[in-house]
Amino acid sequence: MLRPWQLSLSDRIDATRDTPIYMQIIEALVRDIERGRLTAGSYLPSSRELAKTLGVNRKTVVIAYEDLIAQGWLESAATRGTMVATALPDPVKRQHADPEPTMSSVAVDYRYAAPPARPIALPGGSGLKIDEGAPDGRLFPAELLARAYRAATNRAAETNGFQYRDPRGSAALRDGIASMLRGQRGLLVTADNICITRGSQNGLFLAAQILLKPGDAVVVEALTYEPAVAAVRALGAQIVPVGLDEGGIDIDAVEHACRRNAVRAVFVTPHHQFPTTVSLRPGRRLRLIELARLFGFAIIEDDYDHEFHFQSQPLLPLASYGPGQTIYVGSMSKLLLPALRVGYIAAPPAVIDAIAHRVSLTDGMGNALTEDAAAALIETGELRRHARKAWQVYAERRRNFAAELDEALGDIADYKMPDGGLAFWLRFPGSDLDAMEARAAALGLRFASSRSFMTHDEAPRGLRIGFASLNAHEARIALAGLREAAGG
Repeated sequence: MLRPWQLSLSDRIDATRDTPIYMQIIEALVRDIERGRLTAGSYLPSSRELAKTLGVNRKTVVIAYEDLIAQGWLESAATRGTMVATALPDPVKRQHADPEPTMSSVAVDYRYAAPPARPIALPGGSGLKIDEGAPDGRLFPAELLARAYRAATNRAAETNGFQYRDPRGSAALRDGIASMLRGQRGLLVTADNICITRGSQNGLFLAAQILLKPGDAVVVEALTYEPAVAAVRALGAQIVPVGLDEGGIDIDAVEHACRRNAVRAVFVTPHHQFPTTVSLRPGRRLRLIELARLFGFAIIEDDYDHEFHFQSQPLLPLASYGPGQTIYVGSMSKLLLPALRVGYIAAPPAVIDAIAHRVSLTDGMGNALTEDAAAALIETGELRRHARKAWQVYAERRRNFAAELDEALGDIADYKMPDGGLAFWLRFPGSDLDAMEARAAALGLRFASSRSFMTHDEAPRGLRIGFASLNAHEARIALAGLREAAGG
């Protein structure tokens, strides 16, 4: 006569699954032991009897039993058969009729840090995605990338380069980035000042990790990059928002915040302020560095799209004349492809060592093949050639996008042509942005909420709309959709 648990076991063995039958038997028996259906000391049917019941080869059951005995779930009682190990503790009793627990339905019994109510990433689903200033990955020749990967792979095979490596990143890429920063951005750095990261967001989080303790304060602009704010809060630090205008961050407000709070860092995007695109004026840059010296805080400078400046020459980064006060975070995502996840931090060597230690704790090392492939693109000049071509494409798209904006939204949206960057900042005075965004979502448009840039409810509102990744046809559709969403 079959025991109830045997019938339950039979229901869970399926020859059409990819999992081998013996593994299905093991999983089912372990679950029944954990859930109290099989208690310590309970005898199991013989391998022959269970094989007949399940309609499988006896050897399959023998393998499952032997594996469970080796793991300590079962014991062999010599001539009396096989039983559940007597040393196992009594499981938490559950009703026999309880549904089988799955990772999707089971309740979580431990404490964890839940994500915020509003996700940071753009919403998923179908429809047209309007990003916040991403490059057009279609412009980068796939064969160039494949060739760089082949070269990196062959070099690693020849030099035993598939092993664990320096958590600061590929030596070749660190050299290449240091050379680029010296030649194009005025930073007096060597490879010892560089740590490779998995994109700029990873760099921001690593910088925050070495700077912040719970209760510390970080000054940010009233409108800013939400993932940076989320990283600060995840570490238990508090956000202190200050105002900004056409000249960038309000420096007087920064000083006031420092006199009232234990400010450990100021986060800025001075080249093309995120999200408004304005540049921090030279006088304010110098005052910010002086305040950093006076109050002992670090300036986290996120220079996420330095190359794409369309009016005059780009301003030098804060790190070029305040290296002792600045942690400089950059990315190759705008130059190459976001999917490669190649970013970097430039800072004094002692800070780089501290950041590399955090890398070793969380990642061990970066993706050496991707880093060496990126280094090859720098070394061969392909990266610079691509940057020049992309700049020309984006400059034309910027002009065309402004013309399309005037046509589609000129009567309801205010904007200023950005001097640089890959996005426009649009304001809609007199419009209900919440209602507009809801209608846009219903029309299949996906973009970052205006509230995602705001550090407090009184902050000014607007939409950051990327133009670089949209060709002329896509841009026209996106702006027509925004017009429809606005009720026009």
